[in-house]
Amino acid sequence: MALDGIALVANPGNDFVECLTVEELRRIWAPNSAVGTWADVRPEWPAEPMKLYGADTNSGTFDYFTEAIVGESGSSRSDYTASSDDNVLVQGVEGDAQALGYLPFAYYEENASRLELIAVDGGTGCVTPSAQTIRTGTYSPLARPLFVYVSRSAAERPVVQDFVRFYLENAPELSREVGYVPLEQNRYDEQLAGMGSVDSGD
Repeated sequence: MALDGIALVANPGNDFVECLTVEELRRIWAPNSAVGTWADVRPEWPAEPMKLYGADTNSGTFDYFTEAIVGESGSSRSDYTASSDDNVLVQGVEGDAQALGYLPFAYYEENASRLELIAVDGGTGCVTPSAQTIRTGTYSPLARPLFVYVSRSAAERPVVQDFVRFYLENAPELSREVGYVPLEQNRYDEQLAGMGSVDSGD
């Protein structure tokens, strides 16, 4: 149990894009999009071909981004540079002056000096992703929860109970280590307290 955000990024030399609305992002990424240049998004922007970078179709990031932005999971234009390796996306955006891409927030943080972070306006103003905006949900709609699911039958096994207990006790620290945003501590405490009913067979 943790939280993650999807960061929108541009080339560090981009000095005109500070924020994009969800509607603008939908027009950019929708299947059969007519957006080919930056000026197609806003006429005051350069009439330069936009180069897009993002997760490949086997990625959970792709599924979440397309559902949150386009409105349907898996629905996306196909003429973009897709990769399951986020480092490839970082290198692509960094090396392409007209680039726009999306990738997990953790990879932006690791490469902040190489990328330009773009805010998102989900309807309440422009918000950039951070641990705080992701945790509070104000970075909408590109903040997402991450879950670990355990079936009821598996939860009755002592070894699984031990694993889940270890996970909940260490999730805040482990989440930070891999770049995710941990929940508030009381959320983990509540889940740990609920482990008692599983142990007792209730």
